Amino acid sequence: MTVPLTLLGLIERAPSHGYDLKRDYDAHFGRGKPLSFGQVYSTLSRLARDGKVVVGDIGPGEGPDRKRYVITDAGATEVETWLTQPVEPEPHLQAVLFSKVTLALMLGRDAEAYLDLQRGAHMRRMRELTEIKRAGPLVDALLADHGLFHLEADLRWIDLTVSRLDALATEVRR
Repeated sequence: MTVPLTLLGLIERAPSHGYDLKRDYDAHFGRGKPLSFGQVYSTLSRLARDGKVVVGDIGPGEGPDRKRYVITDAGATEVETWLTQPVEPEPHLQAVLFSKVTLALMLGRDAEAYLDLQRGAHMRRMRELTEIKRAGPLVDALLADHGLFHLEADLRWIDLTVSRLDALATEVRR
């Protein structure tokens, strides 16, 4: 649901062509995961169908005519609602880490070795993010901080889980 709402927000900022929306999304939000043109145009089509944007000026471009999308009152209201509502905090009880540890224990495999490997992967990623934070612009530094905080929480969970592996093994092997 984030992509349509983010595109709506970009259109609210300024009426835009699909090409410009993709460029802006990729530059600001698509770090490492750019949108495909197909996703941009199919999302714009659904937003138009749902009355959240309308096609404004249509002008020639290099290729097909370029449609300029303009946000409607309904679209602006949706963006405002989205921006003012907090994201639902979830405990992620079935997170990938937990699932792998539990399955390893259920299958009689070495869960601690897996957790050690995972700790190493987290530490490598933390070093990469720390370098981005140190050398990059503010936007990249803030995104790196977000990632670092999540990785730190995972590392604390890994340490706690290692200390409880015997008890967890007893519980999941019943």
